[in-house]
Amino acid sequence: MLEFLSDLLSPVKGFGVTFHEMFRKVETIEYPEVKKPTAPRFHGHHQLNRWPDGLEKCIGCELCAWACPADAIYVEGRDNAAEARFSPGERYGAVYQINYLRCILCGMCIEACPTRALTMTNEYEIADDNRESLIWTKEQLLVPLQPGMEAPPHPMRLGDDEKDYYRLGAAGLTAGARAPGMAGPGGPSGPPVSAPSPDASLSWAPPEVREANRPDGGGDR
Repeated sequence: MLEFLSDLLSPVKGFGVTFHEMFRKVETIEYPEVKKPTAPRFHGHHQLNRWPDGLEKCIGCELCAWACPADAIYVEGRDNAAEARFSPGERYGAVYQINYLRCILCGMCIEACPTRALTMTNEYEIADDNRESLIWTKEQLLVPLQPGMEAPPHPMRLGDDEKDYYRLGAAGLTAGARAPGMAGPGGPSGPPVSAPSPDASLSWAPPEVREANRPDGGGDR
């Protein structure tokens, strides 16, 4: 008898969650008129960053493409020339594409980037009715030039070699405006985003450099 009643009530018990949710108030957001703010570390559209003098941070190493589990990134690196320099390193990313039909926004690419050239914004509006439009090119991903920046190619302005640039990055930089086409929360003219160095510990630097860059000022006590 008990088994019979259990079998009889099983379907009802299965709908318990459904019945419970039916009487809860539905939280409705009037999107797109009202846009809910994202979490600070939300994984949205990517952007390619610049150094303060306008040179590109991307050195064309292709580590982001190798790290991508969805094979969504395509990079072609080329050598810099003395008369045509696009980045502080030996190479730069001449061609850069992200296929958002494949991208799963996991963030593994930005973890692999050694110069923090590639970061992710809070922009999440990526829907489109054209498949070709979802393959973003370097021109769409690269942040626009800010006041005081010079359009590449040009010589290095912040130091004599790439190490001077990386030391500057280890001290912490602030990124500029959003990359073109990013019209989600924050928009193309959104507020600056903190972009600390991927190696803010300066573990690579000589002891005297680490001591001079300590938060407390370093030096003898």
